Amino acid sequence: MGKTIILAEKPSVAKELAKALSVFKRFDGYYEEGNYVVTWALGHLTELAEPAYYNPKYKRWSINDLPIIPNTLNSVILDSTKNQFEVVSSLFKRDDINQLIIATDAGREGELVARSIMELANWNKETKRLWISSQTKEAILDGFNNLKESSLYDNLYQAAKARSHADWYVGLNVSRALTTKHNVSLSAGRVQTPTLAILVEREKELEKFEGSFYWTIKAAFEPFSANLSVDKKALHITKEEEKDNYLKILENKEATVTEVTVEEKIENPPLAYDLTELQRDANLYLNFSAKETLDVLQRLYENHKIVTYPRTDSRYITNDIVPTLPQRLKALELTPFGQVANIFVEHGYRKDMERFVKESKVTDHHAIIPTEQKVDLTKLNKKEVDLWTLIAKRFMEVLSENYLYTNTEVTLEVDKHTFITTLKKEEQKGWRDISVLSDVVTEIGRTLPYKGEIPKVGDTFKIEKLTSRRTATEAPQRYSEATLLSAMENAGRFVDEKELKRNLSGGLGTVATRAEIIEKLINSYYVERQGRYLVPTAKGIELIRLAPQELTSPTLTALWEGRLANISDGVEQSSLFIDDIKKETTKLVNNVKNDRSRFEMSGEGVINCPHCDFVMLSFKDELDQVHHKCQRLGCGYEQMLVKKVKPAKQAVVKTQKLASGKKVMVVKKGKSVASYETTLKVVTPSRYRKPIEHSYKKEEDSNTTTFADLIKASEQRRKKRS
Repeated sequence: MGKTIILAEKPSVAKELAKALSVFKRFDGYYEEGNYVVTWALGHLTELAEPAYYNPKYKRWSINDLPIIPNTLNSVILDSTKNQFEVVSSLFKRDDINQLIIATDAGREGELVARSIMELANWNKETKRLWISSQTKEAILDGFNNLKESSLYDNLYQAAKARSHADWYVGLNVSRALTTKHNVSLSAGRVQTPTLAILVEREKELEKFEGSFYWTIKAAFEPFSANLSVDKKALHITKEEEKDNYLKILENKEATVTEVTVEEKIENPPLAYDLTELQRDANLYLNFSAKETLDVLQRLYENHKIVTYPRTDSRYITNDIVPTLPQRLKALELTPFGQVANIFVEHGYRKDMERFVKESKVTDHHAIIPTEQKVDLTKLNKKEVDLWTLIAKRFMEVLSENYLYTNTEVTLEVDKHTFITTLKKEEQKGWRDISVLSDVVTEIGRTLPYKGEIPKVGDTFKIEKLTSRRTATEAPQRYSEATLLSAMENAGRFVDEKELKRNLSGGLGTVATRAEIIEKLINSYYVERQGRYLVPTAKGIELIRLAPQELTSPTLTALWEGRLANISDGVEQSSLFIDDIKKETTKLVNNVKNDRSRFEMSGEGVINCPHCDFVMLSFKDELDQVHHKCQRLGCGYEQMLVKKVKPAKQAVVKTQKLASGKKVMVVKKGKSVASYETTLKVVTPSRYRKPIEHSYKKEEDSNTTTFADLIKASEQRRKKRS
């Protein structure tokens, strides 16, 4: 019997797989013991070849060479991970190894990672698939006991490969076209560009917004307060004199309760976290960036093994997870949730688990929940504790009872003027009780319950105090990472066609790539962080103006995802999809070529380069220092504003009387007063060379006296004198 090789995506995962299988002998790039060899891919070992692979002339970027459309795209070995590829390839060639188990991330992109390596290393023997959602020993062993046939995922691989190739054709060609057309480093892509367009569109809305003011009036009664209202809504008063009149006529009046409406309310617990929802809450409550959330979550999954697979787009679990819930609760025993978790284990949790357990809502992986691994919070750093707390808190909420309360709407009349208030009484705290067990505050902005007696019709209350509040109409709010992630996840609202909306049910990008897209926009200087908000730069706004319109809308992703889903389902051949992508690429490149627009940035901080007179982009570095960088590719000049402290002595002049009676002026040095001066520091010198101005010799005028003529005349005069 031959040996089995297991291909994981990362060394840390390979280590856990090897440990679970009792494979402890470590070699260079793999583990081996008994019948198992465990190796890894370092994330990626291959990539799609650059254009120069197909023709050396493509090393030089030229708009005349576009579009670049090879008949087929080839994968090549990544230079940075070449050594590990050689290890994997040599293991594949061993005669004593006759079976491969793909253990890369269970999903479309994980399948692409493994299959690309297999193709480049010429693997052609028996292949199985490991599909697991957590890295506990129990989950790993269960996965190995239930291996899948790799052929079940062939169509998934074809869809992943088609998506990768399509992004290469479109992204590479349009980016080169924009860059060479405008002589500025510009990049565009199917997901990156519409995401940037969402931010740019919001910025345009803000520029057009014209705010106004209005006043509201609140009456304070002894046990509660109420708003002056009309048609069940707080009255917005647009004139100050009208506001003053209300305050005058209502002061010290008595109000009578004319209507009391009681409504019982039920709030189900929230669903468990998928990655996007967790990134959103971590940004809102912990001020984590999307990338930071994913990085911390990955450590909780890989290193500590106390949460399940991070890159999931599902908020549900499957039926096979239900029997493991007691073990997952027991694992929380030594945490702030331990006491309630033990009560759940002994006395049970909510009965209608069908809200949380839905097979049809789980594709590759179930929701992010705690594992059966016992949690020791002392082994975690502060950020890990905070993020784990969000996950554990949500898990406990999901298993808790409903939150029950009553809303009582009270209407009061004062001389035909109406005041309305809503009084909230808690009947059962249910899942909201879980919040008190953690230090992470997530109850921001929640209405506090009313503690007093509920008024009855006919009751009278004297207005103790009248107050007015001046409020500005709300401008559209800029996107934070939390709200941008929501916009990317729900990108269907940016398109009109129902079918396209359905295709965008997964949103722009994947749960695993959204953080990467946001970081790429920031690192490319298309977007900058301003506090909690993401703001497009002048360069980002200009890119959206110049990019082909098809790329600035989520519609392209909607069209692609519909066809990629068909490829995954075996309904469509990937070759037909790629043929259409090639045609679309040609069209997009021609749009850029034929566009007569010029790259013209404007706005605050945009200045001209002192060397080539092209526009310079203003941005701040991590130390909050202002930089200006020339956007002309052939210049690249960058300068930085440096603020230096310039200490100065403050002189004090006094008159002093000497013993002789004579007065003299005495200068005494006072305290040092710091002053500042701003200087320019060159970060990157300019590469720009001005075009050589050629001078052409004019034909000499016959009446013009040259220097040679003067010398000749002088010689003649000298000869005459001699």
